[in-house]
Amino acid sequence: MHFRGMGADEARAFAERWLPAWTGNHPERLAAFYSEDAFYSDPALPLGAKGRTELVAYFRRLLARNPDWVWSHTGSLPIADGFLNFWHASIPVGPAVVEADGVCTVQLREGLIYSNRVYFDRSELLRALAGDA
Repeated sequence: MHFRGMGADEARAFAERWLPAWTGNHPERLAAFYSEDAFYSDPALPLGAKGRTELVAYFRRLLARNPDWVWSHTGSLPIADGFLNFWHASIPVGPAVVEADGVCTVQLREGLIYSNRVYFDRSELLRALAGDA
């Protein structure tokens, strides 16, 4: 059996192309990084979205609410078919900016993400959204 994880340089190169697509309100541009049968989940969508149609619908709502957030790659570890992406996000919430760190699995097939699972503690973000920051 051959392990096909991505090394640090390859993971960083992919993340530097993909993560900027999370900024702005361009759900179709972001969805273009995902396969037609992709699975995506995050703390707000724990059961996930399956397939490009569901992804675009979710990304449309998510990016419309957060057009100015910025995501950056801070490191990686190889996993089967991809990498564990360590990231930092700067998320504007009203006059404040929430700084969050987390990880996500990024698994690719033929250059497209087929599975992306996002994990982070969103308690500070929820407090800021509630106006308690």
